[in-house]
Amino acid sequence: MPSTYNKDKPWDTPDIDKWAIPEFKPEDNASGSPFLEESSFMTLFPKYREEYLRQIWGDVTKALNKHHIACTLDLIEGSMTVKTTRKTYDPAAILNARDLIKLLARSVPFPQAVKILQDDTACEIIKIGNIVANKERFIKRRQRLIGPNGNTLKALELLTGCYMLVQGNTVAVMGPHKGLKVLRRVIEDCMHNIHPIYHIKELMIKRELAKRPELAEEDWSRFLPNFKKRNVARKKPKKVREKKEYTPFPPVQTPRKIDLQIESGEYFLGKKEKRAKELQEKREKQEEMKELKEQERAKDYVAPEEDVRENKLLEKSKKDKEKKEKKEKKEKKEKKEKKRKSEDDDGESKKKKKKE
Repeated sequence: MPSTYNKDKPWDTPDIDKWAIPEFKPEDNASGSPFLEESSFMTLFPKYREEYLRQIWGDVTKALNKHHIACTLDLIEGSMTVKTTRKTYDPAAILNARDLIKLLARSVPFPQAVKILQDDTACEIIKIGNIVANKERFIKRRQRLIGPNGNTLKALELLTGCYMLVQGNTVAVMGPHKGLKVLRRVIEDCMHNIHPIYHIKELMIKRELAKRPELAEEDWSRFLPNFKKRNVARKKPKKVREKKEYTPFPPVQTPRKIDLQIESGEYFLGKKEKRAKELQEKREKQEEMKELKEQERAKDYVAPEEDVRENKLLEKSKKDKEKKEKKEKKEKKEKKEKKRKSEDDDGESKKKKKKE
């Protein structure tokens, strides 16, 4: 049964933030004594992070010493370890230290990773490698989270108030719990082929609606965009398989290797004859390959077709010669015709004289 004791408490004033997380101080540890057992966490890091971790390890120890947590860097084994000491008073500090070394191993820079030691910051490493089977498709969808020039990543970070690092098969996320929940949904939807731009539009609208106090207790679904899934026409295959007619009879059995040898007569040959035949076939193949290679080599020595340069002076001289030749031919023809005419006239005149 719900409680009916609804009297006003004297300490319950409007200026108190009920959602604020108070800082855990040494006085809050009721017993005042150290922990009964030592808690420790270890994580491995890749070889390429060794140099960077060696440079910043002094800052890491300083940050963890404030919370009375010891840390060691093992370069031989390639591991980082954090553990509680007798001065540790906050039980959650070791969990934050575990997340810190985990983020450092995942290539998160130290100035960002050290923020995990704050009470209002949480982190999550989201695995995306097993969602998409095809490697090319996985790389394409992972690139969508970053966007052109990292614009999508920046937009998501601004809208959720979280830090996001996409690397390999995981996405490291840091920030408040509310933002982590939103980012996980965006990342998983992106790997399931839903573009992050739809979520960004939705988050931008929600951000503007949150500024209006009159809409605090109303349903926001009427303001949010409703994106319908469209079936995009895919490319038709180049080769269309023809449907075979159904027959109750099974297909003809393919001949065995021995059957083929019996047909060709190779089965009845002796060892020496088989060996000689194999060598002959091998030589024939070698000769064919040799000819093909020689033809390929000969292609490099074939002279390319050159464009003939036209000399205009030579063309003019040729045209002039042709014109002269044509004129000479015409003159010869004219002379021949004149001779014939003169001869015909002389013959006619002689015939007339004879008659007279």
